Amino acid sequence: MDKIQIYAENIQAMALSYLPSFLMAIVVLVIGWWLIGRIGKAASMGMSKLDESLRSFIRSIIMVVLKVLLLISVAGMIGIQTTSFIAIIGAAGLAVGLALQGTLANFAGGVLILMFKPY
Repeated sequence: MDKIQIYAENIQAMALSYLPSFLMAIVVLVIGWWLIGRIGKAASMGMSKLDESLRSFIRSIIMVVLKVLLLISVAGMIGIQTTSFIAIIGAAGLAVGLALQGTLANFAGGVLILMFKPY
């Protein structure tokens, strides 16, 4: 019976030590998610002169990048080592960039056509 009581006390002590950082991470996650939504709306309004398809594409890219950064930051606040996540994201970005090298040039040309509308 003493071992169960010792384990219960250890669990209680660990919960009390991790609870403030966990609650702070949840608060940061909620506020960050709200701010990302506001930034997305502001970015969409700021690009009102652009074509609708280009505006929604840029807005979605901005929001996805900010959400990934927020999730990595919250994971770091909880105590998870984030260096491996950052390395994986960098390697994946490099791999996708190299795989789509020719396609990205065509995509950039399409974006330029949508932005400047030469036709």
